[in-house]
Amino acid sequence: MEQGKIDSLYEKIEKQAAASGYYINPDIQFAKDLAEGLLVNEERYGYMLCPCRLTSGERMKDLNIICPCDYRDADITEFGACYCALYVSGKISRGEETAKPIPERRNLEDKGRLPVWRCKVCGYLCARENPPEICPICKVSGDRFEKFL
Repeated sequence: MEQGKIDSLYEKIEKQAAASGYYINPDIQFAKDLAEGLLVNEERYGYMLCPCRLTSGERMKDLNIICPCDYRDADITEFGACYCALYVSGKISRGEETAKPIPERRNLEDKGRLPVWRCKVCGYLCARENPPEICPICKVSGDRFEKFL
C-alpha cells in the first residue's frame, strides 16, 4: 500500500476524531497500520471495514463494523478503547492507561434494530444501545439525549 495514502487517511481520521471529541491511539505506527488495514479492506470489499473483525463481504451485513463501528463508543466507555484500539479514551491517549483486550460485542445473528437517540440541543441522531457520553456535534453531555425511535 502506498505510504502517502496511509498517511493521508491517518491524518483524516485524526482530524475527524479531534473535531468530534475522540482520541486516536497515541502509538502512531500502530494507528497507521490500522489505517492501512482500512484501505486494504476498502480495496478488497469496497468499504472501510474494521481490520480486526471478520467480514461477510456483504456491505448490508457489515454496516455495523464499517469504521467507525457501531460498538466504538460503548467499547471506549467500558474498556477505554474500541475493539481494534484505533479510537481510545483520553486516559489512554495521554498515556495514563493502556489499551486492553476487548470482548466481541457483535452478534452475527442479531437482526434487531438499535434504538435511535436524539440530542435535544442540536438534533444529532444516532442509532445505538445507549446515547453517547458527549454529543459529537454540540458537545453537551449524554443526559441531554432522548430516545427518538
